[in-house]
Amino acid sequence: MGRHPFRLAFRLLWLGWVIFSGMVALAWFLHSGRRGETDSRIAWMQWMSRRFLAVLHCQVTVSGEIPFGGLIACNHLGYVDILVLGSLCPAIFVAKSDVVEWPVFGWLASRAGTIFVSRDAPAKVAAQLREMEQPLRDGRPVILFPEGTSSDGFRILPFRSSLLESAIITGASVTAAAIGYDLEGEGEVGSEIAYWGDLVLVPHLINLLSKKSFKSSLAFGQTREPMSDRKQETRLMHQEVCSLRQSLFS
Repeated sequence: MGRHPFRLAFRLLWLGWVIFSGMVALAWFLHSGRRGETDSRIAWMQWMSRRFLAVLHCQVTVSGEIPFGGLIACNHLGYVDILVLGSLCPAIFVAKSDVVEWPVFGWLASRAGTIFVSRDAPAKVAAQLREMEQPLRDGRPVILFPEGTSSDGFRILPFRSSLLESAIITGASVTAAAIGYDLEGEGEVGSEIAYWGDLVLVPHLINLLSKKSFKSSLAFGQTREPMSDRKQETRLMHQEVCSLRQSLFS
């Protein structure tokens, strides 16, 4: 990080401009009259995600067909996943509730219409999960990370079956996705792009901003109808995501 102080300073200023101008732009998106509020927030999220990736100098490659409806389930390494997926697919995200408190990304997620699910208040979870049903019925894509948390990316954690139930209830299509990264010799993905465990967001983000560039690979599977049994659907989706992840490194 200390080897590139001018790069870091420039990108911090650039990030500040992206956030400030994004605040102004959100009002324009919401009041331009071209879309309803939900679609305006989704469009703003896609626009902002692309700008954040430009600041990070992240190059994205995609394989498979990008879905524009239904439930999309992806493995999860950290906040960069949201930017990559959000830049490509105009969708509503599902995230754990403590994301609201994150600097920068909590602000972005809350204003993008993200559905937040609490891990510490089981009584609220059922109602929060039901919020996923309406956008699916309306034909909007919903992106979630069924591991329920992020990891270092070297393995895919077990999926929480409750997160897939909305697709079964609504009959919405489902699509598996897998994401991976390459720092091209500038560090370790598991600690410098993945955001998990006891890592602290601001130092992590500053370190990432100091990198010259990095690559993200995103693979989408075949869109299909969900299985009627939630447990079976969870096992199948986990297998599909694991297979897609393996394809990223083969």
